[in-house]
Amino acid sequence: MNEIKVVATNRKAQFEYFIEERYEAGIVLTGTEIKSVRAGRVSLQEGYVLSKNGELWLMEVHIAPYEQAGLWTHDPKRPRRLLMHRREIARLSSLAAQKGYTIVPLRMYIKDRRFAKVEIGLVRGKKLYDKREAIARRDSERQIRRELKDYD
Repeated sequence: MNEIKVVATNRKAQFEYFIEERYEAGIVLTGTEIKSVRAGRVSLQEGYVLSKNGELWLMEVHIAPYEQAGLWTHDPKRPRRLLMHRREIARLSSLAAQKGYTIVPLRMYIKDRRFAKVEIGLVRGKKLYDKREAIARRDSERQIRRELKDYD
């Protein structure tokens, strides 16, 4: 039954951060927001997760306004509350308070055709030399695949 339809991914997060841990969180959306999410009109690029008063909030994630909504549309970048167990929230908040760690959304998806979920990750920022190393590794793998294809 666990049918998952990925709506948006944060590809930049893979490049910018080392992903230490991944978590699944529910998200509180309005009616017009869920319609835009189902249509795939979501951008996670600048998004991050903030811990306030024992709750996790998804900030700066852009969910495009739903065209058919008319006057009753939503603010595209409003803060959205994440739904997780209290113990998980406390653990994530304490880990994110440590120097160098932050929480970012990695992907958004629809689960079982009903629920909008966000995969969030506890991440640590990469240094410039780490990014260069990732680029070099990707280029060399691409070159190897190209050579193997020419060999056949």
